Amino acid sequence: MHLAGEKYINLETYRKNGRGVRTPVWFVESSSDDGSILYVRTSDDTGKYKRIRNNPSVQVAPCDMRGSVKGKWVKGEARIASEEEKLKAFKMLEKKYGIIYKMTRMFMSRKNYVVIAIRFT
Repeated sequence: MHLAGEKYINLETYRKNGRGVRTPVWFVESSSDDGSILYVRTSDDTGKYKRIRNNPSVQVAPCDMRGSVKGKWVKGEARIASEEEKLKAFKMLEKKYGIIYKMTRMFMSRKNYVVIAIRFT
């Protein structure tokens, strides 16, 4: 999947009944010998976090800030990132999104944030 230069991905997670829920999110990509991993920050009280805990299957596609898809959907598997990955992802997100990211963290500082790690399947 080609995501260079993209600011948003549309993340589709699945309810217990199998119905998909699509959400545009900020992301960063980390590459290694094992392939690419996408990192997405969210709070632990969101639907996407709860749905991923129940079903790790996801789909992602590049999109605009309103969620309009701009490319092909790709299947992946999501998990909650380790504390080490979470800190790495926060730094990467801050570097990519700059002052806007810092402002959202400041205004939403009372929430407990987690990072979702997505590997393409």
